[in-house]
Amino acid sequence: MIHLRFCLLLIASAAACGRGDVPPDHTASPTTYPTEVIEVAEVGFATPESVLHDTVADVYLVSNISGAPVAKDDDGFISRLSPEGQVEQLKWIDGTTANVTLHAPKGLIIRGDTLYVADIDCVRRFVRTTGAPAGEICFPGATFLNDLGMDGNGSLYVTDSGLNADFTSSGTDALWLFTPDGQTSQLQKGDSLGHPNGIAFNDEGGFVVTFGTGEIYQFGPDNIRRTVLPGAPARQLDGIVFTRDGGYLFSSWGDRAVHHVDAQGATSRLLEDVESPADIGYDAKRNRVLVPLFAPNKVVIKQIPPAEG
Repeated sequence: MIHLRFCLLLIASAAACGRGDVPPDHTASPTTYPTEVIEVAEVGFATPESVLHDTVADVYLVSNISGAPVAKDDDGFISRLSPEGQVEQLKWIDGTTANVTLHAPKGLIIRGDTLYVADIDCVRRFVRTTGAPAGEICFPGATFLNDLGMDGNGSLYVTDSGLNADFTSSGTDALWLFTPDGQTSQLQKGDSLGHPNGIAFNDEGGFVVTFGTGEIYQFGPDNIRRTVLPGAPARQLDGIVFTRDGGYLFSSWGDRAVHHVDAQGATSRLLEDVESPADIGYDAKRNRVLVPLFAPNKVVIKQIPPAEG
């Protein structure tokens, strides 16, 4: 069943990140605005972890773990959701199908006509137009491949959050670089990565949010990390996406919120009181954030208000 509702949400200033090393502005007055929220629930989602807008097909893809996040049970699946919130195909790519391997799919990214899916210790490839399997790239020693990113040159990256099924540390925290033909290299590794989760790129480089330490850091061509938001473990950050206005959004399990940072560094809460907001997606065409709710088995589609002034 799809619940479509219109509501007024209060945006309060929140712990979020400013541009560069400038601390976020916590003094801005709260702002209210009318927006549309679409909740897609009770449709068969099973631990939805990531949402991606396929801009060519104009459809939202939803990865469903369907079980433990590290269980190699081959029952994960990917759904197709229309921008109106209608499920076009619940199990478009289905791990239970004989020729498909998909255990616990998490982060998604499209490069050309290939869909890449992070899945425990491998990145699975599928044909974007049909969902047919197109090979895999595996990462020796990885335990919790989580999110995928692509830089301006088309190079692909994947985070290993280094977690067990109960979210304790497995000790494999890493940031990997890989090529479409399967060549892999480990850019960074170790506990200092803070259980890296979401990853996204803009012209300044790659930005990573961490689940363990609750921080945001940037890395550039020199592979040196720079702190954007200092850590606070209770935040449990998950997803990050850049928006068409030059700002970005990130999700926090600890805050039960999706935060918005505009191009000037002003921060606000775009969504509040949402349980386990995971790897968020972004629809630039409609200026929407796409929020999978890990535990409630929902997807929330939220319009981003226009910049003021």
